[in-house]
Amino acid sequence: MTGQPKPSGVESIARTVPLIYFGAAHLALTTACLAVLWSPRSVAGFFYHARMVGIVHLVTLGWITFSILGAIYIVGPMALRMPLPPRRGDAVACALALSGLVGMVGHFWIESFAGMAWSAAAVAAAVLFVAARILDALPKSSVPRAIKLHIALACINIYLAASAGVLLAFDKVYHFLPGFVVANVFAHANLAAIGWASMLVVGIGYRMLPMTLPSKMPSGPSLYASAVLLEAGVLGLFVALIVRSALVWPWALIIVAGFGAFARHVIWMIRSPAPRPAGAPRLDFGVLHAGLAGLALLVSIVIGLALSIAPTSAWTLQAAAAYGVVGLLGFLAQMVVAVQARLIPMFAWYWSFARSHGLIVPPPPLSARDRTLQALTLTGWAIGVPVLATGMLRMSGSMVAAGAAALLVGVLLGALDNVCVLVGIARSRCAPTSAARTLKIVLDPGR
Repeated sequence: MTGQPKPSGVESIARTVPLIYFGAAHLALTTACLAVLWSPRSVAGFFYHARMVGIVHLVTLGWITFSILGAIYIVGPMALRMPLPPRRGDAVACALALSGLVGMVGHFWIESFAGMAWSAAAVAAAVLFVAARILDALPKSSVPRAIKLHIALACINIYLAASAGVLLAFDKVYHFLPGFVVANVFAHANLAAIGWASMLVVGIGYRMLPMTLPSKMPSGPSLYASAVLLEAGVLGLFVALIVRSALVWPWALIIVAGFGAFARHVIWMIRSPAPRPAGAPRLDFGVLHAGLAGLALLVSIVIGLALSIAPTSAWTLQAAAAYGVVGLLGFLAQMVVAVQARLIPMFAWYWSFARSHGLIVPPPPLSARDRTLQALTLTGWAIGVPVLATGMLRMSGSMVAAGAAALLVGVLLGALDNVCVLVGIARSRCAPTSAARTLKIVLDPGR
């Protein structure tokens, strides 16, 4: 179709902000893998040093949080029935987040902690701006209140985690925080990983997993259990770690119970299938990534429970590093891949359809992925995470390098597949359709 009007400034922001976050996330994880490959022996050892902390933040902020920020503008309207149109303020926040992360990691690398602290404050301000927008839009959502509770608690937790992170950053310069620095860091990390990222994974998972499997939607008061248990456990764990209490394990068990409540609903979803769209692939790589993420969660739970009762030693520090790899990369980071497998084609399809004002229907999003690239991406993640975690546990530089290399291949091929999806759907041209035919294809995109 020719003669289409150019998108307005607001429409351009709505289209580009999520893509910028996704692109920056891929670049951050690629940089983290390359940094590990550059010096694997400096990583395979005691992990609390400036460059390692910079690498960790490339994963936690760069890959996980930036992917969440990009996805929420799509998942909000689509899965949560929550209006969240990106505006100029969101574009400013996006630029602030990107520049802050670059400054933060760069200053960690050269061990200039004053610059690192101010960069961390910039990233925190950007993330908290988006969290505030989510909290403002959440009451308008039509999803069950239990799911809203997960999202609201996640936003509250990121306020706490970001504040703690900024305090830790400035403490590197002015040394004013009481307590043991490593315990404070662990408290901040668990609050961000479990209270923010995992709480969102669970809350949004109640809506996205039925769309991905596909299955019936879970409902009922039992959905509250995971939110209440996860929140109680993560706040208790946060305090226990800060005060260096010996009673860490009860709070860890409560967190495990929260994940167990979510797992019970996942099992119910698997046992309650819905009709698959016509043309949907029998082997869904997004589901496979989610399955591997779930397996990694189980492994991280076992390691985490062991660490909660074991006395501090050289072995527990090595196990803590492996726990971080399995929990952050194996579970949370790979869950991002699982969500993007379905989300990015739908995002590209929607904008291509909207660009034609509903007169031209692009090819169905289910057919947009390259199966070979998806298979190789899955292989890279399936090999990279366990090898990297084993290398951290055994303090083996060669295994750490091998795991990082496999993961790098998976990240790069996944990025290539995403680019091919976006470009392919954007360039697609189908014949104009009648209103009835258009509605039928939108409701059943596999036909």
